[in-house]
Amino acid sequence: MKDTTGTHPHEPHGESLGSRLNWLRAGVLGANDGIVSVAGLVVGVAGATTDHGAILMAGIAGLVAGALSMAGGEYVSVSTQRDTEQAALKLEKHELKTMPEAEERELADLYEERGLSRELAEQVARELTQKDALAAHAEAELGIDPDDLTSPWQAAWASLLAFSIGALIPLLAIALPPTSWRVWTCVIAVGAGLALTGYTSAALGGANRLRALVRNVGVGALTMLVTYYVGALFGITTG
Repeated sequence: MKDTTGTHPHEPHGESLGSRLNWLRAGVLGANDGIVSVAGLVVGVAGATTDHGAILMAGIAGLVAGALSMAGGEYVSVSTQRDTEQAALKLEKHELKTMPEAEERELADLYEERGLSRELAEQVARELTQKDALAAHAEAELGIDPDDLTSPWQAAWASLLAFSIGALIPLLAIALPPTSWRVWTCVIAVGAGLALTGYTSAALGGANRLRALVRNVGVGALTMLVTYYVGALFGITTG
């Protein structure tokens, strides 16, 4: 029989791999939001005016405001989640301290419900409790790793960075080319960016790549089409 002990010691498995994939997927979606949001904004302004300064400033404002909004929202959301997890862990610590026997039976019940025999479930619960009671109960009852709680600041910075990177695509694409090429250059760049984020998010989630790509590019195209004509309807073209 092949001995796999110590094989691929640095290869991520289980929750570690799932956590990394979730972070990567969140980053891809953050970049996608940046692309769509700023593309809609700059194309809308381009529909209203040909003034390079106005388009550029609108794009920069959209990038900054969107990135800060994403970061702030993620910070508040993850902080709330972390507070809830910490409260649950505090309660679990109290229960383990005041009624350890009942907690061990509860843990055995959980493993029995997952398909283990009663005898094996009790053995697993006993051994896990002896090793690290809090970690065992947190994982089985709460789905929490007490040593790996999500950081609100890390989540906020990740969202800010992902959104900003995505937003730079339409901003640069519409700011750099000559006036007659601005909108189409932006459309092409945004389409390519959205195709990449759509394909990547589908690949990470195991979904149909082509469907996700077409859907993502379609939403971006519709956004730019609507905002361009809204800008053209209410704007004044300047030389």
